[in-house]
Amino acid sequence: MIQTNIIPTNEASLNLSLNLPTNYIGKLVHVLIYAEDEVKNDSIPTLHKKKPSDYFGTLSKDEGENLHKHVAKSRKEWERDI
Repeated sequence: MIQTNIIPTNEASLNLSLNLPTNYIGKLVHVLIYAEDEVKNDSIPTLHKKKPSDYFGTLSKDEGENLHKHVAKSRKEWERDI
C-alpha cells in the first residue's frame, strides 16, 4: 500500500502522474483524491451508544438462564489446570 499527501502549489502541479510498483500489474488499484477540508466530521453519522437497559427483554428468562450457565461453565474451564 502506498499513501502520500500532496499540496499543489500552482497550476502546473495540478497534473499528477503515478509510478506504481510492478507487482501492481493486473491488480485493481483504488485512487482517491479529495481535499481534506471537503471531508467534514459532521457528515459522519454518530452512533447511538446503547445502554444495558436498551437490551432489556431481548432474551427470554430461559435463554438468559441457559446463557448464564454456559458462561459459568466456560469460566470454570479456564480456571482448571492444563
